[in-house]
Amino acid sequence: MAKNRRDVIRMSEAEVDAFIEEQKSLQVGTIERDGSIHLSTLWFACVDKQVVFETYTKSQKIKNLQRDPRITLLWEDGDVYEQLRGVMIKGTARLVADHSEVFPLALEVMKRNQPDIPEELLEQAAVHMAAKRTAVVVEPEKVVSWDHRKLSGAY
Repeated sequence: MAKNRRDVIRMSEAEVDAFIEEQKSLQVGTIERDGSIHLSTLWFACVDKQVVFETYTKSQKIKNLQRDPRITLLWEDGDVYEQLRGVMIKGTARLVADHSEVFPLALEVMKRNQPDIPEELLEQAAVHMAAKRTAVVVEPEKVVSWDHRKLSGAY
């Protein structure tokens, strides 16, 4: 019996982790008051095996998550069908507003995405960022992944 194509293209947990580590930014989907989806692109970090990002406390993303903590994350890669790869995580957002807790999370995001900047400068920036930002820690509930390269040209 032929293998299910979905099973063929699914990434292992290690492949998912490696793929996410390769990515620079992620797409974040939250639910607007009218039920439509609000999408935005953000830098992120993985802290204690959880995806975290920070954004302005007054942003639409945070307002949406305060109302409804459901969140969807997407990383994708590939320019042609046979090279498409991606990971989608559906979960619940935990909002972190205390400045002392936002600081280390903001610092991790900055260190991951701006490795050429000296850490002491990143720390200074993270202090200022923490004053006006909320961190989001994503509690994953469902992970969906695909790697069309695993099809070896058989579509």
